[in-house]
Amino acid sequence: MRLSNILTTSALLGSAIAAPAVHHQHQNKRDAVVTTTVRNDVTVVVNGADPATQATIAPVDESAFVNNDNTNQAQAAPATPATTTLNGNTEASAAPATTAATAAPATTASSAASASTASSSNNNNGDSASNVPAGDAKGITYSPYNADGSCKSAGDVASDLSKLTDYGIIRLYGVDCNQVENVLQAKTSSQKLFLGIFYVDQIQQGVATISSAINQYGSWNDVDTVSIGNELVNGGQANADQVGQYVSTGRSALQAAGYTGPVVSVDTFIAVINNPDLCQHSDYMAVNAHAYFDQNTAAEDAGSWVLQQIERVYSACGGSKNVVITESGWPTQGQTLGLAVPSQENQATAISSIKDKCGASTFLFTAFNDYWKADGPYGVEKYWGIYSN
Repeated sequence: MRLSNILTTSALLGSAIAAPAVHHQHQNKRDAVVTTTVRNDVTVVVNGADPATQATIAPVDESAFVNNDNTNQAQAAPATPATTTLNGNTEASAAPATTAATAAPATTASSAASASTASSSNNNNGDSASNVPAGDAKGITYSPYNADGSCKSAGDVASDLSKLTDYGIIRLYGVDCNQVENVLQAKTSSQKLFLGIFYVDQIQQGVATISSAINQYGSWNDVDTVSIGNELVNGGQANADQVGQYVSTGRSALQAAGYTGPVVSVDTFIAVINNPDLCQHSDYMAVNAHAYFDQNTAAEDAGSWVLQQIERVYSACGGSKNVVITESGWPTQGQTLGLAVPSQENQATAISSIKDKCGASTFLFTAFNDYWKADGPYGVEKYWGIYSN
């Protein structure tokens, strides 16, 4: 693998765009890219602020990120402490890309695939980093919006879902646009839903909307997981304790409505690594991770990079929580970032690599191009659709 000490990740901020409905706010991903220099103490400078006002990040114990079999793991030389300027929100550095990638070889994922896949299918709790399955993707993300930002009709949703029958789980982000009821009616009987309540000031209303759709068009057995909030810590909207309160509120409301499955709060992998208190609140760790934003990772290495992030989050949580990647993909258009080149060919290569290394622990991002989004700083926001021309 690469010998790098710069890790670039997406900030995935929610910025407003010129569309008629507020639901777009929760879907506007990667509006800024955060670059973090890893290993040793790093001073992080945000938006050109005075370095003296920024926090210094403590070094990370790299030994925590190796896999169970670490007898042949190489240790890279420490990088020189550096100052990194961020164009988005604050994200701190964590363990280096080289160590975890080396510590999580392909054989680890493939050798554990059959046992871990069987376990995952029974308990809905994700997969531990030491037992990550390869193979087909765990699921795929879906957003029910037209190019102009309006809500897709039930018929359009059904047409979209007809192309996604190979995926066991469909991840939704919110409850607007009648998306829960429309997807419930359009999915196959064997598919499940990963539902989301995006607005944490509307948790009770979100649960009521979900419950109503479930009562009319399905049952709670159709639901794999419910998330409360999306990237709240990464976006600077909440701290770990506040996330815990939101998840607790959501879990109580969902249980009162009859749901007894996993409840999580999705954040970025780096947010969890740098805020391990998040591990206390979710039933398993649901994190987003996109190799494109690591300028040192080419498409063919996307799967190894994602597997690395699973290992890092698992270690950050002390091995106490299973880890599921709830977003990972590759853009087909946009700017080149180092070794990361957007193209349809590279998307196919990256998706194949992700499936091969840790597919059954990963939701692919995303089903169709999001033309309603803003372009974003690298021109990639609209072009992550796997089933778009």
